[in-house]
Amino acid sequence: MHNKAFQLLGLDYAYLCFEAKEADMEEAIKSLKFLNARGFNCTMPVKIRMCELADRLSPAAEIIGAVNTVVIEDGVLTGHNTDGIGYMAALREASVDVIGKKMVLLGGGGAATAIAVQAALDGVSQLSLFNRRGRSWQRAQKLADTLNDRTGCRVSLFDIADSSTLKKELADSYLLTNATPVGMAPDTGVSPVPDVTMLHEELIVSDVIYNPRRTKLMEDAQSRGCRTCNGLYMLLYQGAEAFRLWTGCDMPVEEIKAEFFC
Repeated sequence: MHNKAFQLLGLDYAYLCFEAKEADMEEAIKSLKFLNARGFNCTMPVKIRMCELADRLSPAAEIIGAVNTVVIEDGVLTGHNTDGIGYMAALREASVDVIGKKMVLLGGGGAATAIAVQAALDGVSQLSLFNRRGRSWQRAQKLADTLNDRTGCRVSLFDIADSSTLKKELADSYLLTNATPVGMAPDTGVSPVPDVTMLHEELIVSDVIYNPRRTKLMEDAQSRGCRTCNGLYMLLYQGAEAFRLWTGCDMPVEEIKAEFFC
């Protein structure tokens, strides 16, 4: 989609794919700087390592502790994380305004962390995080504490296995977001919400999964009269934000949507 956008805007850029092992990241970055690259994306497992290698970090990347987009300017590397920005833009695309309202977020991985940070920075008033007790629990608690300290959002952490608390938190929530892989192909017959009666008609249900485009959670939510949206446009808008950071131009998203997302 980046190359198509460059073509549509007449920009002299090319988006290329290179494979580099985590141990070779420093050499790969030196090569990109030598070639006068404007920037690059990186994906797991090097997002966390890129935080250490960047010269500067955006506020979101600093809190998240992971970088997916880097801008190179005069040899200086600035690390960004556009995942959360992409998610919030996708909500606006769906005419969902969660600012100043309560949100329930399921998951504690990279996508959930990015969404939580951007939601809190953008002005969501209350965020209820549900995560599994295990290796990631401590990290999720640290995230909640950091967001409580650094933003105006009131963040609470709960055990995702505690269905009674989940039901209680959903009862007065404006938005439910699933950022777990539960319901992703090929395991499409499962939902992270164990009881459909937890989903009330006033609740908007968002699933970051886009394969399938209509998850079991979304089907259950629609049967309860809820508005729903999937994660397809999060993918589009996180790329659009990276495009803007590199080029200073807005990606022609309507043309990109028509080409790749319909």
